[in-house]
Amino acid sequence: MAGRMRGTERRAQVLAIAAEEFAEHGLHGASTEAIAKAAGITQAYVFRMFGTKKALFLELIQAAFERVGDQMREVAEGKTGLDALSAMGAQYFDLLADRTGLLLQLQGFAACGDPEVRDAVRSCFARMWGAAEDGTGLDPVTVKTFLAFGMLLNAGAAMDVDQVDAGWAEGVRTRIQPGLFAHITTETNR
Repeated sequence: MAGRMRGTERRAQVLAIAAEEFAEHGLHGASTEAIAKAAGITQAYVFRMFGTKKALFLELIQAAFERVGDQMREVAEGKTGLDALSAMGAQYFDLLADRTGLLLQLQGFAACGDPEVRDAVRSCFARMWGAAEDGTGLDPVTVKTFLAFGMLLNAGAAMDVDQVDAGWAEGVRTRIQPGLFAHITTETNR
């Protein structure tokens, strides 16, 4: 019995394997058979743990978004306005190193043709918006701009722009300084 995993350990193992599979192949391209094989279990056991392939995907997508939102909230604690936004931006930039988490978020957006996935991703994005808005106290135009830059960073990280020696890639990699957001407000957007 010493070599046997407990249920929670097995579940964590399968989630880690499935995260890689879904990050690389998306909802429809991922294989529960490949996940089961890599975990050394049967495909039936994967379904017994998670119900459906989509349920497993949704759990992973939601966890990827939650990690980002939780860490944004954490670094902004005790700060407001542009100070909070600056801390969130620096933390987000660091989170891009988690390629699997990044690709899971992007796969979530890509699978929004499915209404159940779309609803889950909307909820996740709403919580991320709330983390940025509530954590900074800034107006919607500033929050929108901040998240828009985040989406550009996502696209750049997905394309591995760090590996590209070209002007456009350098532009994508450019860090945005918090002072930029001082001029991007609902008032200046009229």
